[in-house]
Parts: sequence; structure tokens; C-alpha cells
Amino acid sequence: MSARTPEPKTVLLRRGEVHSPADPFATAMVVERAQVAWVGSEGAADAFADGVDEVIDLDGALVTPAFTDAHVHTTSTGLALTGLDLSTAPTLEAALARLRDFAAARPQDKVLLGHGWDASRWPGGRPPTRAELDEATGGRPLYLSRIDVHSAVVTTALLDLTPGLGPVDGPLTADAHHAVRAAAFAAVTPRQRVEAQRTALAHAASLGIGSVHECAGPEISSEDDFTDLLRLAAEEPSPRVVGYWAEQDVEKARELGALGAAGDLFVDGALGSHTACLHAPYTDAAHTGTAYLSAAEVVAHVTACTEAGLQAGFHAIGDAAVTAVVEGVRTAAEKLGLARIRAARHRVEHAEMLTPETIAAFAELGLTASVQPAFDALWGGEDGMYAQRLGAERARTLNPFAALLRAGVPLAFGSDSPVTPLDPWGTVRAAAFHRTPGHRVSVRAAFTAHTRGGWRAIGRDDAGVLVPGAPADYAVWRTDELIVQAPDDRVARWSTDPRSGTPGLPDLTPGSDLPVCLRTVVGGRTVFVRPGE
Repeated sequence: MSARTPEPKTVLLRRGEVHSPADPFATAMVVERAQVAWVGSEGAADAFADGVDEVIDLDGALVTPAFTDAHVHTTSTGLALTGLDLSTAPTLEAALARLRDFAAARPQDKVLLGHGWDASRWPGGRPPTRAELDEATGGRPLYLSRIDVHSAVVTTALLDLTPGLGPVDGPLTADAHHAVRAAAFAAVTPRQRVEAQRTALAHAASLGIGSVHECAGPEISSEDDFTDLLRLAAEEPSPRVVGYWAEQDVEKARELGALGAAGDLFVDGALGSHTACLHAPYTDAAHTGTAYLSAAEVVAHVTACTEAGLQAGFHAIGDAAVTAVVEGVRTAAEKLGLARIRAARHRVEHAEMLTPETIAAFAELGLTASVQPAFDALWGGEDGMYAQRLGAERARTLNPFAALLRAGVPLAFGSDSPVTPLDPWGTVRAAAFHRTPGHRVSVRAAFTAHTRGGWRAIGRDDAGVLVPGAPADYAVWRTDELIVQAPDDRVARWSTDPRSGTPGLPDLTPGSDLPVCLRTVVGGRTVFVRPGE
């Protein structure tokens, strides 16, 4: 079957494992049009076989809800997939060599785009100089974003295309970074942009991702980029795209078709770039980072969004930034009433540096924590970037997923791609095997945060789970034996008892093979079939 054809009207999937709370031992599922119609056992499936348009023999494969990636920059992801990837460059010299080869291979590009360098992981720990980049590119415009996308190095030719910037050297941050990024992306042609969007969405579909939350905004992309992406996803079979527009202009967000004036509305920057806003100074820098929004501005935005019936949301990483968000939302709740604030399901993206007090406030105010477990896998641990920036003691407090769940804070998992790659099972693994053992959650809880959690974050409680009446967004996987994994052995032993009725999931122990996606279906339409299946 072509990966781009609509699914037949009614489909029976049988002889597999169907991950459903409706029946923990289900082996079959019927999909009618865009909804799940029935989930049950193989014996009962015979009754449906004659009345469907197609029967899919799963041959032991696992069927799960499709994943939702709750924080994506779709065009940037596509440009990273088609551009220069420096995330695996082991040294500065290797990065420059890759850049020379990339520039030589793309003589027609008006601007060279690359991503993923991380000088903190290189011997010597320094980024490339502008002179080194000018030499490697032959003097062409180049935008090369750091792995956290909060700073970049560029060539002289790109500075010449950026109004108001002189011959600065070193990584650019804050407004200067936003200016060079805008200049670089303005040089991308509409054809390149559509190619990048299609590439990113097709890649997401190949990984069993059925929905992405696009976190756009004037400092990140452009209005045309945002509206073109929403139109593309609506017109072509692809993962769903839910749009957020990060601007303190409620009417603009509504006009562009956004679900909220939210996403990367920056309260601060990022730890890697020393721009996350902290209460106490960095361990390796004599300052506390950068505050982009005050608590008063948070109050105004949350109030305006709540009254307009839109979600508000903020990018907040440092503890001072998270405090500003919490104080602002609490003040808005005092003005509008706690029930209205909770019902709006406002969001906080990243929410890395939390305290018991701010976690309790998230629960009280109904804030969704839209978090990225891969950040811990990449930057956590005693010798990681977090420890370099904050010291080991503060670093150990970051990304406390278990405490958030215990407090009842809704979790939605994402990648922040291209900061970390689209990788849903890897994300679930990163949460279940967090570098700080006390922050680990069960595979089941992490899987729920990456499926149902993303739907709940947009106000939908009826989706992200395979039960009758739910949207037919699902993925089919080749995987090994299903098990129940939990941080606590006592929980794991209880859960694997068949009497518990806990459906199993793949073994995600580090080092084990992750499931392979065979098929992804969104709203009953097939958007991906692995070649040869």
C-alpha cells in the first residue's frame, strides 16, 4: 500500500498485541473511518472479518497509540535533516572539516545552514571563530546554531546581510542571535522551506509520531512559515500539526490559526548558552543569566489569553524564570478565579529547574509541564553540561519527572527538535532511566506522557489511547517481548502479575534495541508504511 493513500473505510487489525486500557490482553482492533470502533481478543475478531474493507495481519506486531511530540520546530527540524548536522562532531577540527565538505556539496544554496555544535564537549571547549568559518565556507553566508538553539556562530557574509550588526565575533545570543537567524531564514527560498517541512513531517511519521506541537513565533520563524506549515499538514496526509505562536498578541495568535499564544514565549534562555535565568549565579560564570519577561508581563499575558479563550504558555528553564511564571499565573488566578485559570490548561515549556514549591504551584494552577527527557540524557549526570553550568548539587535537581507526577502535574513529552532528535521511544527510555535515579518514572507513565499527555495538553482528554470512540491515531511496531518496567522492583513485580491487568510495553533497558515502526496511521489514514512491509 502506498504510504500516502487514505486508509480504507473499515479495517480489522488482528493477530498482534494491542496496547489498550479497554482490554490489557487485546490482540485485535477495528478502525471505522477516523475512529477506533472495537478492541478485543482474537477469537472475537472473527465476527468482524467479513464486514470490513481490509484485514491487516499483524503477525505478532505491537499496536500503540501514535506518539505526540509536544514541542517541535518543524521547519528547523527539516532544515537540520537536509542541512549540516554537527551534533556528532567530536572536535572543532572535525566540525570545520564537515563544514568545508558541506559547503562544497551545496554550491547553489544562498545561505548555508547547520546545527548542533556543542563546544562544551570538544577538547579545548571553544567554538569556531568567524575567521575559521569564513575560510571553511569560502566567504559564503552561514548560520550555525548551537545545540540548544539559543546561540549561533555565523560568517562575515551573513553579518553583512543582517541590519544593525557590526563585525562581532564569537557566539551570538539574545537579540543579536534572533537578528542573524531571521536574516538566514529570510534567505531560504519558499521551495526549500516546503521541502524542509515535508521532510520533517515524513520523518516524524516514520517514527510513529501522529501529532506534533509546532512552537513558532516571530523570534523563531515567521508568520508565513507558520501558516504554510498548518496548511500543508491540513492538505496532505501527515502527522497532525497543532500550532502555538509565541507572541504577546492574543489577536495575532488567533488570526494565524494558533491554539495558543504560547510555546517558546521566552521568559529566559538556555543553560548551555548561560542565558537561562537563575536565582543564584552560574558555577562557571559570574552572573545569573537573562530575563526576557517579568512576572508582571506574565500576569498580563495569562489574563489576556484566559479572557480570550486561548492557551498561554512560556519557555522557562532557570529557577528564577519558573518562579516568575508561577508568580504571574498565581496573580492572574487571583484576578480571574482559580477555576478559570485551571480550565485554560496553560503550559510551561522545559520547566527544568523546579523546586518543591514551584512543583506544588504547577499542580495548584493546573499548569502542564511540557518537558524533554532527552535533555537529561544528553546533558545530565555528574560530568554533564548541567553540572558544568550549575555544579553537581544543583544539576541533580533538574527535570524531576517523578516529583511532578506525584504532585499531579500533567506531563507532556517532546523533543524540542532540532535541539534533540525526534525519537519517541528514546524519549520514554530517557525518562524511565533518568540519570538521577530519584527522578525516574515507570515506562508506562513515560509512555502515557508521550501519547495521551500531548493530547491532554491541548485540551483533549478523549485521545491518545486506543479505546472505542478515540481518534484512530496509532502506530504498528516490530518489537521483542513486552514487559512492565518501573523504577521500583516491588511495583514491577506486582504489575507483571497478569491479575494486575497492566498492558506490557517494549523493554527499554539501555542498550536494548528500540521498536521499529512498521506503519503510522493518523485519523484512519496511513501516513507511513515501512518499505517492504
